[in-house]
Amino acid sequence: MKGFIQTLKNIWSLQELRDKIIVTLSLILVYRFASYISLPAINMAEVGNLLDHFQKQGGGKQAAGLLGLLSSFTGGAFSHASIMALGIMPYISASIIVQLMSTVVPSLEALKKEGEQGKRKINQYTRYGTLFLALVQGVGMCAGLISQGITLTSGLAFYVPAVTSLVAGTMFLMWLGEQITERGVGNGISMIIFAGIVAGLPSL
Repeated sequence: MKGFIQTLKNIWSLQELRDKIIVTLSLILVYRFASYISLPAINMAEVGNLLDHFQKQGGGKQAAGLLGLLSSFTGGAFSHASIMALGIMPYISASIIVQLMSTVVPSLEALKKEGEQGKRKINQYTRYGTLFLALVQGVGMCAGLISQGITLTSGLAFYVPAVTSLVAGTMFLMWLGEQITERGVGNGISMIIFAGIVAGLPSL
């Protein structure tokens, strides 16, 4: 135990590493605060019953388990109907799609061989893919929320601000991950996923 404490002291004594740790923790804290900002026009009194409702109707335990897993990956943001409810999953999906396409599309495969410049271009395509997937998933999530009767309004009056908030939440989360990667400790996306899972542990 003393050796572990001494190791922590040694790590903390390094200025550069200490700054990176502070940046990482600060950005994760921002993410956790943002995960409690609810979508507009949501009846928060009904949000807590969402997972129970899916367990009793429309899919049984399998659907509830799937939604519970999604909620754990977003640190509870999904069950809170938060602007972060989509989490970082659109980015992960877009990254996988771009990686798969780079093996079959010659132009993308050529970009992978162009070094840093090619990597930036591929990252740009991944961001575009994230934006598209977040938009599609946001519309689907809003349709689901309306169907469950937990929204205070419907139609464009709900879709426009809610989908915009969900897409903005995902893009902001992607940006946080990139900042952690560049200025903090470790891979930012992995750190955000880990933080979400850890935040959801007390409710498991």
